[in-house]
Amino acid sequence: MFSIYPIPAFSDNYIWCLADTSTGKALVVDPGQARPVKDYLSQAGLTLDTILVTHHHPDHVGGIAELQTSQPSVRIVGPKGSPFTKVTETVKHGDHIEWQAIRFSVLATPGHTLDHIVYFTETQINNAPALFSGDTLFIGGCGRLFEGTPEQMHRSLSSLLTLPDTTAIYCAHEYTLANIRFSRHWLPEDAALIEFEQECNELRQSGKPTVPSSLKKEKALNLFLRWDDPSVIKAAEAYGAEHGLSVTNPTEVFAAVRHGKDHF
Repeated sequence: MFSIYPIPAFSDNYIWCLADTSTGKALVVDPGQARPVKDYLSQAGLTLDTILVTHHHPDHVGGIAELQTSQPSVRIVGPKGSPFTKVTETVKHGDHIEWQAIRFSVLATPGHTLDHIVYFTETQINNAPALFSGDTLFIGGCGRLFEGTPEQMHRSLSSLLTLPDTTAIYCAHEYTLANIRFSRHWLPEDAALIEFEQECNELRQSGKPTVPSSLKKEKALNLFLRWDDPSVIKAAEAYGAEHGLSVTNPTEVFAAVRHGKDHF
């Protein structure tokens, strides 16, 4: 009944299109560009009726005005208190929204930006619950802290770890190989990362996205979620000693990893 497709945009964005194949209705997440969305909808014979926004950055909202011009009745859902105000419906942490037979939970995840939210549904899409994580959680990484603090992002990511392990992570960027390169720099002997890098290289070489991944896989591989892993703690302590950073608790381990990636 439901299908999901990544619409490539810019150089490395994904605009996720969720389609109800029984009705021909479509929902898209974070349309930074209009033309790729229009082209895909036309090709697939779908009608756009809902847009979900995770945060206000232009590469996530830049196509909305043009899409709204083409489809004036489109429903646009976005975070309350956001700098991006061109929505028809604002939502906050703990809210729920309905689309077709799917119910989304809204989770606040400040860090990358202060207005950032994500959308989670327990509905099985491609046989798994789905998280549209925007720029909060990437495959093998997390969003840079443009507005929030390490404490906020650590708390936001911690909240996502409570979701089912089977949850598919639909993030907004193809950053996976760059994230793995950084992770392998920190943990060069991590066999699971070496294997994952090979797997992702093969996907990209065949023209396929590395997204989605599962939350279970991210817990095992993603350095930005492994603040309790002894090998990551050891690497963070060494990095902190070199760069004058305190690394004495999980938040500071996360902060050291984030600092390391920012300066990699």
